[in-house]
Amino acid sequence: MDDTKFSRRRRAWGAMMRTLMMVCAALTCVLAVFLIAYVLVKGVPNLSWQLLRTKPSYLDGTIGILPDIISTVCMVLATLLVVLPLGVCAAVYLTEYAANKKLVAVIEYAAETLSGIPSIIYGLVGQMFFCQFLGMKKSLIAGAMTLVIMNLPTIMRTTQESLKTVPQSYREGAFGLGAGKWRTIRTVVLPGCVDGVITGCILAVGRILGETAALLYTAGFAHTLYGGLRETLESSGATLSVALYVYAKEQGEFEVAFAIAAILMVLALLINLAATLTGRYFKKRRSL
Repeated sequence: MDDTKFSRRRRAWGAMMRTLMMVCAALTCVLAVFLIAYVLVKGVPNLSWQLLRTKPSYLDGTIGILPDIISTVCMVLATLLVVLPLGVCAAVYLTEYAANKKLVAVIEYAAETLSGIPSIIYGLVGQMFFCQFLGMKKSLIAGAMTLVIMNLPTIMRTTQESLKTVPQSYREGAFGLGAGKWRTIRTVVLPGCVDGVITGCILAVGRILGETAALLYTAGFAHTLYGGLRETLESSGATLSVALYVYAKEQGEFEVAFAIAAILMVLALLINLAATLTGRYFKKRRSL
């Protein structure tokens, strides 16, 4: 009798937990759909070709986000050009070369600590070190270097986890054919973990696009078009996220802010879609 009551209670508890989890999942989906729909409905009607292809002019009273788009592209490219080699090389060293387990544990702990630090602290450190100590002033390159530090743990960890999924038999087979350590890594291991590198790159791009606090301290919020790439990187500039904050908080231009938010939302959806398609592609490729 007692066993029967216990079984009934257990089944009832299990059914209640399943219902609770289903409600939580449904609530999460509803909130996500509501947020996306709200931003797009409020932002898309405010998008125009003039807004996208012009710069702001206080004399004419016009607003344009072309300088912000260019600054965003330069920020993403400059950050990835530095953080990808650093992150991948660090992951290869920790996974393939490092023999001191204590040293590896310390480096991994430091990387995890870096990933948990609030972004505004990165902004303060970046302002003191890159802008003042190194003399970069408030510029896109100073902001990019700050974002390199912020995204380095992401690239390193995703590459590490992907390296660990490459079977050890692949390495042993390459060694058996007479290949050296570096040749094995370059021709066998790295091609097998390229999905992890791409995933980390996509996640880094998403964080770069959404970062605001750190860039306010290091890159500034100028809306200016410059003559060349070098001049652009060495000058102050606002990314789309920073421009959204400035227009909404400082100038009260909520229509422009929602238009920028719609652009960022579409970019976020495209990044998530790219990550999903990339994962499926490499999963199918490995199963062949």
